[in-house]
Amino acid sequence: MINKKKATILVIVLIVAAVAAITIMFKGQAAGQVVTEPKPNQAAQQAQPAAPAQAQNPEPRPQPAIVGQPMADFTLPVYQGGTLTLSSLRGQNVLILFPRGYAAENYWCTICNYRYVELAELEKAKKIQEKYNVKVLVVFPYTQDIVKAWLEALPGQLETVRATKNPADPAKLDEKGKIRMERFRQIFPEDYSLAKGEIPTPFPILVDGERTLSKKLDLFRNEWSGSKVDQNIPSVYIVDANGVLQFKYLGQNTLDRPGYDYLLKVLEVINSNK
Repeated sequence: MINKKKATILVIVLIVAAVAAITIMFKGQAAGQVVTEPKPNQAAQQAQPAAPAQAQNPEPRPQPAIVGQPMADFTLPVYQGGTLTLSSLRGQNVLILFPRGYAAENYWCTICNYRYVELAELEKAKKIQEKYNVKVLVVFPYTQDIVKAWLEALPGQLETVRATKNPADPAKLDEKGKIRMERFRQIFPEDYSLAKGEIPTPFPILVDGERTLSKKLDLFRNEWSGSKVDQNIPSVYIVDANGVLQFKYLGQNTLDRPGYDYLLKVLEVINSNK
């Protein structure tokens, strides 16, 4: 009996000792944990997630012009000198042309050059601006020096078109050359020529070097129609004498643009609805 009692007491003592040891261990762990309070500015930084990196001058969101609504006003430098504000032309219709410009690196869009000279010749022969009460504006997404280079390239490009349409000996052309000849004859039906140094500027040429207008209308592209170069989608806008957009056409490829006979009919309709 005495041995059993001693054994029982010994077990109880061991259990108490174990419990005490466990309690001391947990208290020691708790005492070893150090909690530091963040400073006020640190707390604010931790509370707010980091803002995503953004450009200092983010690109403006495009604001497409809507037919039947007033055309948003704009002011741009004019190649010939000064500046031009759209609203200053109230009382006149305004035909705004956005040529493509470059079609590839260091290569101008031949169709755009041809169409520009075609309109200049039409103005010379029929005085369309006076006849249709319209002011023609041509907008390029380039700086003054690049617009100058575009204009100076016109005579040479017209000569290339003429020579491709009318080779000295068509019979000597290979199949590829014959296809190119027929294609040029179809796309460029008229023969235009300019003397070297001759630059027709019967219309204000607007220098959109910052691309503010071109980007606002969502026309500017770094890649379009298979070509990776800074350019505009070839487009046409017609604003009536009250400043309301009455016609808009955005090309889907470089050949896709309305002829001037069609645009003059549009102007006739606009003028008849005064």
